[in-house]
Amino acid sequence: MTNEARPLAGKVALVAGGTRGGGRGIAVELGAAGATVYVTGRSSTAGRSDLDRPETIEGTAERIAAAGGLGIPVRTDHSRPEEVRALVLQG
Repeated sequence: MTNEARPLAGKVALVAGGTRGGGRGIAVELGAAGATVYVTGRSSTAGRSDLDRPETIEGTAERIAAAGGLGIPVRTDHSRPEEVRALVLQG
């Protein structure tokens, strides 16, 4: 693909709540546009959130890869400042 088709090549995006719905859609489209996407949420293959939904951040990362991008799942509860801090320090 050309850079015109991937205008976000070389950029990094962080999508909070990327497990399902609008967050998942945004994460996939950012990846398809070339961004490396950190996908965060509480539902992971390591454990579901209190909503007990089957979607996971790893599933979103797989969809990003299928769209030609790079998705990096990071389990994060954004209501816990220490987890958000660890996320930001990771990158």
